[in-house]
Amino acid sequence: MGYLVIDLGSTNIKAASFNDALIPQQWASRPVEYIRDKDRVEFNADSYVDVIYELLKEITGRDTSEKFSPDQIVLTGQAESLVVLNEKMNPLINAVSWMDERSVDECEHLNNIIDSDEYYKRTGQLAILPTWSATKILWLKKNNPDLFSKAAHYVLLKDYIAYRLTGELAADCSIATFSSYFDIRKKEYWGEMLEACGIDPGQLPNLVEPCTSLGRITRDTAMKTGLPKDVRVNIGTLDHFAGMIGTGNVREGIVTLSIGTVMALATIARQPLTDSRKLAVHYGFIKDTYVYLPVAESGGFCLEWFKNNFMSQYSFQEIDTLASRRDYPNEIIFLPYIKGSNAPDFDPDASGMFYGLQGRHDAIDLARSVMEGMGHLLTKNIQGITANSLNIDRIIATGGGAKSDYLCRVLADVTNTPIEVPKESEATCLGAAIIGAVDDGLYNSFENAVEEVIQKNRRFNPNHTHTMKKNRQKFNALYDAALRMERSEE
Repeated sequence: MGYLVIDLGSTNIKAASFNDALIPQQWASRPVEYIRDKDRVEFNADSYVDVIYELLKEITGRDTSEKFSPDQIVLTGQAESLVVLNEKMNPLINAVSWMDERSVDECEHLNNIIDSDEYYKRTGQLAILPTWSATKILWLKKNNPDLFSKAAHYVLLKDYIAYRLTGELAADCSIATFSSYFDIRKKEYWGEMLEACGIDPGQLPNLVEPCTSLGRITRDTAMKTGLPKDVRVNIGTLDHFAGMIGTGNVREGIVTLSIGTVMALATIARQPLTDSRKLAVHYGFIKDTYVYLPVAESGGFCLEWFKNNFMSQYSFQEIDTLASRRDYPNEIIFLPYIKGSNAPDFDPDASGMFYGLQGRHDAIDLARSVMEGMGHLLTKNIQGITANSLNIDRIIATGGGAKSDYLCRVLADVTNTPIEVPKESEATCLGAAIIGAVDDGLYNSFENAVEEVIQKNRRFNPNHTHTMKKNRQKFNALYDAALRMERSEE
């Protein structure tokens, strides 16, 4: 028994094999080839499938110490990329990537006819964006009516891959939640949005719960990959959600924090939000759960910006070492809004600020204040989550920033929350393999599986001092004062 994982990435398509102990065996990947023209980003869906066949054949054909006999293929990956099919289930056009921006005008049109509060209540989304497949279907209706009339099915990429592997057309709810026409509470397609975009419900796949086994691979898939015909395909879930599983975030009370250029949080909830516009909410990977996904663009980008402009001669590791030698906490307050503010304040005009500078301070002090500023921003987002009747008892950090002991310690201290760093860096593929193992009954739940499988590499317990608490108060006061100044200038 074993598991094959396919990660339908935007940059690379990955495949990995795991044995029944969920230990990775083989890896293979290929870059995605795009067709770009101004605001358009497309790719050939059938070529994408061919790459998947090649990766599966490559992995299963390699010599290993033990004969690998996969029980399941588990899918994960991107959500919004759109594939338009004719009646024979063949693509009519190139797949339209989620990165494609052609439907800006359609977003404006939909924003004018769809009530924003109702939109949030139905979809959990904060805004109608060109990212969502609904807007691209409306673009097709307006700009290519002949092709629009020939469209028999609108599917997202993972739906299409599952169909090609099994012959079964289905959409898992954790992916459908990124379409703009899925009602996250009723778990059905939203009629008002379908009508606004000219979509017939019969053109969309049947909805299934995430992590559902669809059935065995087709004869064609077996022939092209060399896999046995009894291998089953699990529809899996979104890559971000598989990553939550792969880090051990499978219950309420845990935040997965991705510290890259963007600082993204994810936490599980039993109820969607209906009276708040501060958090993006998606249908979760466990039946009848939801995932809150606040994103702060002014997160890790701030540290990259500071290093590149003021300490370019140092590596991040050298900055960490130098910062750790200074007294702690810092005296300087940094507002990390150099790209405006999204979650939780949503103020595009917000700007960054250093406060408390004196002659004795140098670049190292400023670097420390940038990291603490990231911690204060993280705290505001966690407070936004806990304001909705959720208690957070730990943070699981991933991404490039999680490699820094100093940054992790700062974030733990500022937020007053323990931070853990998992040992496995390829959390998405591991999470997908866990989905297969739970579906097979090797574990009776995700919680049981992660207790057995997930190993933590480091843990940082908080030391939330009185000075740190005062710094948070200063941070909030400075933000409020800056906001008042912005409004007085309007």
